[in-house]
Amino acid sequence: METPAVARELAGCRVLTFESRREQEFRNLLERHGATVVSAPALREIPLRDNPASREFLTRLRAGEIDALICLTGVGTQALVESFETGGQKQEVLDLLREIPLIARGPKPVATLRKLGLEAKIRAPEPNTWRELLDTLDEQWPVGNKRLAIQEYGRPSRELNEGLQARGASILPVPVYRWALPEDTAPLAAGLRLLLAGEIDIVVFTTAVQLDHLLQFAGEKRGGLLEILRQNVDIASIGPTATAALEESRISVGITPIHPKLGYLTRAIVDHVTDRQ
Repeated sequence: METPAVARELAGCRVLTFESRREQEFRNLLERHGATVVSAPALREIPLRDNPASREFLTRLRAGEIDALICLTGVGTQALVESFETGGQKQEVLDLLREIPLIARGPKPVATLRKLGLEAKIRAPEPNTWRELLDTLDEQWPVGNKRLAIQEYGRPSRELNEGLQARGASILPVPVYRWALPEDTAPLAAGLRLLLAGEIDIVVFTTAVQLDHLLQFAGEKRGGLLEILRQNVDIASIGPTATAALEESRISVGITPIHPKLGYLTRAIVDHVTDRQ
């Protein structure tokens, strides 16, 4: 069905995205406004099935040596609990987690905890970065001398870890999955070619790891890629974490949503394009 004329604000705009998990949803949102979307998934999640950190987490949880669990993502929180299912320990973990404060960085881990029959005692406000999380802990639950487990999600939060340790906490990072390039990198290669050829108008990043993988995949073309990202295209970022990674590479972000969600990100892209017309 042809997109209605009232939703053609992005007609003629070529948008490159690296989203994997919600690739089709994001494509549909952009195409609804007339964009030409180049989808180039830049990562895949590999669950850590035999995870020494998870085993240590359970051992210390049983011994009463974990004072709180910090949940950084909904998917990661779910994966952490489910990693104990094959050993028949899932219910034990859920029961033990009810005995300690659960700290959520944002609404997704809050929702996941609720589905698991758990409740987040402490919730960081938007934009849900490590800064808001540390500020909230300072106000509601000072972490001095506390023993904290941190559910990680591929890229460790160095700033969060250092901030907690500076406040006197001891931490146990618990990575539940790691990132890798997609098994099929042909779409990523095609997207990179179009970007290097100057055939992309807007590049969208929905997680910091996408930039890491794009630069890794570019190889010897990394320098030219960075020059284009810095000067020749508009950059959209879903939120502060991805934006910080981009700015570390001296890539300026011109499009950010008011909330870190795909629908709001799409609206921010539409507003940016229409404001320039």
